[in-house]
Parts: sequence; structure tokens; C-alpha cells
Amino acid sequence: MEKLLVRGGNKLVGEVKISGAKNAAVAILPATLIAGEPCTIENLPDISDVKILIEMLEELGAKVVVHDANTITVDPREANSFHAPHGLVKKFRASYYLMGAFLSRFKKAKVALPGGCKIGPRPIDQHLKGFEALGAQVNVDSGEVELNSAKICGGHVYMDIVSVGATINTMLAAACCTNLTVIENVAKEPEVVDVANFLSALGVSVRGAGTDIIRIEGKEKLGGCVHSVIPDRIEAGTYMVAAAATRGDVTITDVIPKHLDPITAKLRESGATVEEGDDFVRVRCNGNVIKGTDIKTFPYPGYPTDLQQPMMSYLTCIEGTATVTENIFENRFQHVDELIRMGADIYVEGRMAVVKGVETLKGAEVKATDLRAGSALIIAGMMAEGKTKISGVEHVKRGYENIDQKLNSLGADIKFIKE
Repeated sequence: MEKLLVRGGNKLVGEVKISGAKNAAVAILPATLIAGEPCTIENLPDISDVKILIEMLEELGAKVVVHDANTITVDPREANSFHAPHGLVKKFRASYYLMGAFLSRFKKAKVALPGGCKIGPRPIDQHLKGFEALGAQVNVDSGEVELNSAKICGGHVYMDIVSVGATINTMLAAACCTNLTVIENVAKEPEVVDVANFLSALGVSVRGAGTDIIRIEGKEKLGGCVHSVIPDRIEAGTYMVAAAATRGDVTITDVIPKHLDPITAKLRESGATVEEGDDFVRVRCNGNVIKGTDIKTFPYPGYPTDLQQPMMSYLTCIEGTATVTENIFENRFQHVDELIRMGADIYVEGRMAVVKGVETLKGAEVKATDLRAGSALIIAGMMAEGKTKISGVEHVKRGYENIDQKLNSLGADIKFIKE
């Protein structure tokens, strides 16, 4: 079994470069199937989810040329299957984007219900609602979703809840439809805008991405493009929290500071110093008095749920008390028991966790139950006295490129080990 060994007590100091956004990359790669010519995708994060998607594209018949760890070219013209490989689909949740891509290209799809982190119910009913509004027939049988449509007709879709996945999937399904598609109450996340920019580069008319309403007019025949994935705001936020948590001084480069406004605001509220440049942020916390700040997760531009868990680790050693309210996923406090094992004082009541600051955490053997819980435990391990062993590290590799190398370059003592 592979584990992560973290020796705590070191301040993070230096500069770290942020990779491409995981949540954009895992949507853009399936979207290449819609293209009519080869697509070169740059600034891909070198993570396991991307590697699985590359393997999946090849199994579907697409030709993939890997130029380096972060750049590939996908030629989708010989892709001939609308049935996603079941074994790979179950490994990560974003495989559901194949539904929209298949429906757009083949007018039919057969995809197993997705896997991924167990952080609470994440139904795909809004995805299916979008497909039906565009003219598709939907059937769920034996754990697989089957979609069929003689023609995607365009239409009007109102999302009952704000959903990044459903917004993007409906955009993909509408990309080859020449009629107008209007999607209301959509997600505004930067990753949605990045997918919209990719589709625009293929020849799709996409207006309103980043607002409440997106309007799409597609083409039956699309081209190819060269597209660079936006920086990963969640990875950047994780390193920002890590810098503050270890009372360090870290400059995080290759970022879009506007995307980081929610985490910047909360770090400043807690007492950390955050400076912003055109494409970097610097977080300093050496000698600062860190006090409690209340966190409530909301869709963008609110505080991101993916940074709730890392922030909770930071709050374990504050002066006073803080509260963390999780409004997105109902089962995203599984890391709390592991933090308590390390000496944290946390009480959970429903969707709220009350964190009372302690003087220090102690190293322990803990388990990452999902991707962001893994990053939270790494931060806790760097804060703690002694050694922390983290199992479940396969989750971490799904979303963070070379996290051990990046943290060690800042002065951490962290390494993957076999036991």
C-alpha cells in the first residue's frame, strides 16, 4: 500500500507554479470528441484523472499524441464508439461529460453511472433534464445511461440547481446543434468559461458564459484548435492555505488572482497577509496572530467547497473559535475524525462544524477519504509535531500534480512510501 509520510514543523517558503485546472481539463478532453479536426490541449495537469481520460479517448478510437507531461494532441476523427469503457468510467466522476460529447457527435450515448469521491449524493438528474430538453430520449438501466436522439433540436433549459457538471454537459450536447439553445440558472465557475472558450475555438457560438444565462448556436461541422487550460484555482488555494497554516511566506505563480478572491478574503480575515500581482499571489503569515473566521461554501463566486477541507485544517490552530458550514455536499466532513485523531477540537452538527483552536496538532496515522480531504490532511501533517502517515493517497494523485515535489521545494518534508 502506498502512503504519504509527512514530517511536520517546517515553514513553507519560496515560489510554486500552479498547474492547469483539473475541473476544466476533465471536461475539455471529452469535448475534443466533438471537434472535426485535431485539437492540441496545453497546460494539462499531470494527474491520474487526465491519464485515465487519455486512455479512454484512445479506447474510443481517437488518436492521441503526447508531446510532454502537459501537452497532447487529440485527433477525434476516427473515434467510432459511443459506449464508454465501464472499468475506466467507474474510476472518476467527470466521465459523465462523455454523455454530452457522444450525444453531440453520434446522437446517442451509453455511459455507466460515474464513480469518484464519496462526498455525498451527486445526482445527474439535471444533466438528464438538459439532454431531454434538447430532444434526447433518456433511459437508465442496469447502472448505465442510454441516450438517443434523431436530432438535437436546441431548446430552453432551466437548471433547478446550479450545477457545474450539468451546465457543461448541456453545452457539449448543444455544440453541434444549429438551433439556439438557452440554458438558465447556470454555473458561473471559471471552468465553465474555459470550456465555453474551447467550444468557441471549435466554431460554436457561445454567449454569456460566466453569467446566469448561456446561449449556444452550434455547427454540424466543427474545426480543431489549440487551447491552453486555465490555472487551477483549487490547487492555488491549497498552497495559499498551506503557506498560512505553516506560518510561511509563499508566492504562488501562474494564477488568475480574481479567481482566488474568496480564499484571499478569508485568509485576510483570519490575519494572514495576502499580496496580489498580475499573475501571482503572495501569502505571508510569519508572526501574524491567526484568529477564527467563519466559512460558508457556495457556488462561484462564493467560497469553494473544494477548499473547505484544507481551510479547516488551518483553522484547527487558531486563537478562539471558527465555524465551517458546508452548503454544497452533505457528506464532506469525513476528514473531521482524522483531524480529531491528530488532536483537533472539532464538533459537527449537521452541515456545520465548530472548530476550537488548539495549541498544536500531533502526527498520527490517518486516511484520506477523498481528494480534498487528502490535501487537508497533508496540510495538517505539515502543521503537526512529529510524523503523519496518510493512506488513501490515490485520491490526492487524482487532482494535484507532483504535490510532494512542489511542497518539498518550499521546505516541506513529505514523500510517498510503500508499506
